[in-house]
Amino acid sequence: MSHFHAVAWIDHHEAHVLHFTMDEAQRTVVHAHGRERQVHHRKGAVGAGKAQVDPAFFKAVADALADAQEVLVCGPAQAKQEFMKFLGKHAAGTAKRVVAVENADHPTDGQLLDHARRFFVAADRMGVQPGTRPS
Repeated sequence: MSHFHAVAWIDHHEAHVLHFTMDEAQRTVVHAHGRERQVHHRKGAVGAGKAQVDPAFFKAVADALADAQEVLVCGPAQAKQEFMKFLGKHAAGTAKRVVAVENADHPTDGQLLDHARRFFVAADRMGVQPGTRPS
């Protein structure tokens, strides 16, 4: 079933994608392959200790969002921004439907869904058109 709104919470390890209405929600979890759960930076170690971009992971998340007409992207640190850059280059149609990008640490799916519903109700009340909302 296709829903008009979707929210994606993304970090470098997994993404939670929720397509929803006011009464129901459909959940998809996408996992990055071959990722360690925690990246540690040690003095004198080779590399910056920063997780690398995984194009296959970002593509799977973009595919999970492809049917949504309005998308809210949330997440901690840089992952959400890297995902937005990926969308701009590889899934421009989906990128145009992202109405906002917000910081969010590690909410439960219920907290994420509640936030997204409140976000879209408030945004719809303001009469803002898709693609013109501030990020």
